[in-house]
Amino acid sequence: MTPRPPVILQVLPELRSGGVERGTLEIANAQKLAGFVPLVASAGGALVPHLERLGAKHITLPLASKNPFTMWQNVGALANIIKEHQVDIVHARSRAPAWSAWAACNQTSASFLTTFHGTYNFSNEWKRKYNSIMVRGERVIAISNFIAKHVQENYAVEPHLIRLIPRGVDLKNFAPERISGARVAALAKEWHVPDDLPILFMPGRVTRWKGHEFVLRALGRLAHRNFFCVFAGDVEKHPDYVQELEGLIKELELEGHVRFVGATQQMAEAYQLCDVVLCPSIEPEAFGRVPIEAQAMSKLVISTNHGGAAETIMHGKTGYLVTPNDVPALTDVIRQLLSLSREEREMMGRISREHVARYFSLEQMCEKTLGVYDEILQERAQQNAA
Repeated sequence: MTPRPPVILQVLPELRSGGVERGTLEIANAQKLAGFVPLVASAGGALVPHLERLGAKHITLPLASKNPFTMWQNVGALANIIKEHQVDIVHARSRAPAWSAWAACNQTSASFLTTFHGTYNFSNEWKRKYNSIMVRGERVIAISNFIAKHVQENYAVEPHLIRLIPRGVDLKNFAPERISGARVAALAKEWHVPDDLPILFMPGRVTRWKGHEFVLRALGRLAHRNFFCVFAGDVEKHPDYVQELEGLIKELELEGHVRFVGATQQMAEAYQLCDVVLCPSIEPEAFGRVPIEAQAMSKLVISTNHGGAAETIMHGKTGYLVTPNDVPALTDVIRQLLSLSREEREMMGRISREHVARYFSLEQMCEKTLGVYDEILQERAQQNAA
């Protein structure tokens, strides 16, 4: 009798946009290619059609809700899904869905796995308890050494249960040779980017902790204005902060050299368009996809020396790391990179792509995640045989 393929159910709040959501799709695709049956439960969103094109089934539940009554209702719904589809492993990627999934697993025979995607806020003991669901998995995937250390220092989890699996970048999509000049030119025209100045590119939500003010103050210290800086990210959620930044641009006499262009889905083209990528978060990123995507595109990266970025950038070889809010240091590094020759940039770019291919590829991320599934499935088989 041929054994049935393993069934994996990933649960998360929504499928709209973001690193967690993209990772969910990538792992669902890897599951399908490996012969697993991929299921995803969420409140839905724009990425659902993309998921379904991969051959995964989406099940809509109000998993974005933190309302205790709704979360309790989700327990029963998930338990029914587990039974109906014979789910072997439930892989939780966020706290509210994780609580419902954990309770559903306790009511059924499914195994419970988590990925710890961020530091989360634990300003009080109640918050810490709420967060602790993310370490109740039979295995706990940490997306960086920074997160693995955070988990061990702040939650009661056995170190042997933690699996370090850094996020991965798709080297086929983020490949300089695959991006046509026409697409890059079209984006430059859309953004009204000059063709006679070096381009600095800072992607990410326009929110205070991302470091936009830090960048502007560093640019303001430059003795010249031979650059053009593009801020690409959602500007609608924090209009007061955007207005504050626009005032700072005027104060620092950076008008005509900085532009907000809104969020973009054309990330590979944007990297190809620019000369230097900026990721100067004031608070540490749990991992940060931008540095590895930019390095995969053979671009030079400047980031702050904490969190996941400190693990993905080789200082002085693939980019530079600066102390958060050290404006003179950031100015010096920007000046240094803008003064590099074409040959020096190309050499660093080659090293950058090789570095990402060796340590942060999508294939490695998927292979390691499937390996965790196999670990759990083997333990289940041994328990059933005992």
